[in-house]
Amino acid sequence: MGQVRSTGHTGAVSFVDVPLTLSTAATSWRWDVPTLAVVTALTAGYWRAHATAARRGEGVGRGRLLCFLLLGCGVWLVAALSFVGVYADTLFWVRALQVVLLLFVVPFGLALGKPVTVLRACLGETRRARVDAVVGSRAARALTYPATTSLAMLATPWLLYLTGWYPAVLEHQGVDQLTRLVLVAVGFGYFYSRLQVDPVPHRYSQMISLAITVVEVIGDGVLGIVIWLGPEIAAEYYQQFARSWGPDRRTDQAIGAGILWLLGDVIGIPFLLVLMRALRLDDRAQAEAIDAELDAGELASTPVAADAPGLWWEQDPQLQERFRRR
Repeated sequence: MGQVRSTGHTGAVSFVDVPLTLSTAATSWRWDVPTLAVVTALTAGYWRAHATAARRGEGVGRGRLLCFLLLGCGVWLVAALSFVGVYADTLFWVRALQVVLLLFVVPFGLALGKPVTVLRACLGETRRARVDAVVGSRAARALTYPATTSLAMLATPWLLYLTGWYPAVLEHQGVDQLTRLVLVAVGFGYFYSRLQVDPVPHRYSQMISLAITVVEVIGDGVLGIVIWLGPEIAAEYYQQFARSWGPDRRTDQAIGAGILWLLGDVIGIPFLLVLMRALRLDDRAQAEAIDAELDAGELASTPVAADAPGLWWEQDPQLQERFRRR
């Protein structure tokens, strides 16, 4: 691991003297006890619940398990313990990479693991009913409302980089730890409510999710341009270091802006694919429901006289456009 020199700030913030190269990136690791504790607890709890659900014949499949453990918990550990965590206080672009991983990748993996479904499947009837009551509560409905989760997802990076929040993260270890938890929580709330693979307080059309995604892509792009062309962020903090390696501060910030903008959009492609698949499934289910209603109506209807003005299903507003006579 690279040698570390303390900067003297509250919370034992550190600056890494060793240049970041491919070699040091592979060998630079650190201990982060709070993150280890949280991720270990999540991993153990999910693994146990998944095993119990599988024994009951209510498992969610190995793919969901891998998404939760590798894409979710695994990437979370990489973002905190690997070179990303080691150099996050030294290089602007590394901190930006950490933000993208914790706000987008980790929550996406956790949500794909269907944790609420796994939790319900391992519980008895009484506790399962309690989980359902929490999911269906007014508070849960308000927190998972599209406007709520989307605003939180859009506003969090803006507030982090354009207020005093970012310098506080660099200077205080406690703020850093709390911020990383906030990023994961905000991201999970967004993906949980948008993917809707778990029980949710209210199911919204996936078209809403697609529209929200377009708006967020625009928002991320604007933020990237603001950071790229705007003044130096946390300039006083970075000016304290006589770093003789790596990009200069202005270039470092420009690279970070590109990561927040472009990498965030690239990572969003799998999410878009999942949404499009869900939209196709919703359309198919709706078509099957209409077909079933049509079949039931045909069986229950009485014969219509030859001089009748039209067939019964031509009078149904929902079916007129689809089965209009030509």
